[in-house]
Amino acid sequence: MIRAGRPALSWAIYDWANSAFATTVMAGFFPVFFKQYWAGGLSATDSTFWLGFGNSLAAALVVLIAPLLGLWCDRAGMKKRLLVTFSLLGVVMTGGLFMVEQGFWPLALLLYGLAVLGFNGAIVPYDAMLPEVADKDSLEKVSALGFSLGYLGGGLLFAINVWMVQSPHTFGLDDASQAVRLSFLIVALWWALFSLPVLLFVHDEHAAARPRRDVLSVWHDLFDTWRELRKLPMAFTFLLAYWLYIDGVDTIVRMAVDYGLSLGFASSDLLTALLITQFVGFPAALAFGHLGARIGAKRGIWIAILVYILVVFFAWRMQASSEFYALAVAIGLVQGGIQALSRALFARLIPVQHAGRFFGLYNMMGKFAAVIGPVMVGWVAVLFDSPRAGILSILVLFGVAIVLLSRVDVAKGEAMAAALEKG
Repeated sequence: MIRAGRPALSWAIYDWANSAFATTVMAGFFPVFFKQYWAGGLSATDSTFWLGFGNSLAAALVVLIAPLLGLWCDRAGMKKRLLVTFSLLGVVMTGGLFMVEQGFWPLALLLYGLAVLGFNGAIVPYDAMLPEVADKDSLEKVSALGFSLGYLGGGLLFAINVWMVQSPHTFGLDDASQAVRLSFLIVALWWALFSLPVLLFVHDEHAAARPRRDVLSVWHDLFDTWRELRKLPMAFTFLLAYWLYIDGVDTIVRMAVDYGLSLGFASSDLLTALLITQFVGFPAALAFGHLGARIGAKRGIWIAILVYILVVFFAWRMQASSEFYALAVAIGLVQGGIQALSRALFARLIPVQHAGRFFGLYNMMGKFAAVIGPVMVGWVAVLFDSPRAGILSILVLFGVAIVLLSRVDVAKGEAMAAALEKG
């Protein structure tokens, strides 16, 4: 099933490690704590601007460096070095948030932005390691194992952190603010501790030793990678489809809270929904891994997209907060699955020895996601004066993605990747 059990499990555990940051810090506490604690002296408009600016700047840096990181990943031993470097950056910056006092919002924003850069930068070498730890027969299962452990680990720590904030005296803390700051430190320690297995037991087997080159040569290599991708039309077409449907997925995730609030739902309901999605995502991602191995990753992605289309229609007609919980369950059933199978399918369509450079492009496209969707949702909502109309516009992304995905011949793509690797 899995070519090397310990390396595969060690690799998957890293998702358990870094998902604590994604859930507790990025999605959970930092946005609210930044506005209410660190930037409490700013107006609501100014704090929103600076938070958005920090997120956008960090995302833009990742988009710029992801392809370059992918190139470096293909050099001998560089996947692990890059993983260590960016994970360490994320861990140290996240832990540093514990030390930031009230009112020091520029420092908090700087540390957060660098932590986001570390989090996203480490994902490039992490994804590129997938062909190292799984053979062709287990790509879907191993990829899904990572996402499922991420949902479980991130959800467990987030639940504990929420408990700390809601009942600080139970943990010997003075107030909720102290609990939130301590949560940042706990996330950093969690991330560092559970990163050890991948550093100890996963090795760069397929990396080729390459001479060090100057910056211009690296950019030349980047353009060569795009040209090589055009020699793999199935991988190229899939990457375009992935960009569109993952844009739809990310738009649903990013706009869900705003949409729920616009319908009059309480913020506590939205927090509960986030936890529901995390815990449903754990077994569902595992199930999708087995489903993808049985019927193929492409068919599994088809199923997930169909569920998302139904989710959009359900959200369009939603009336009560209880329905928002049902929506959270539905999203949890497919969110990890579509991510896991997408990563596995792309790994099938590229040559193993160049996995780093191609996954650099894959992650760049992933970070470009949610560029079209949120703007389109907002524009349509204003045009029709209805948030419900805005949410329906996401169907356009899924529709075009379906057309592109239908043109991806997986068997032909695998043959092309094998031929390019031999050549």
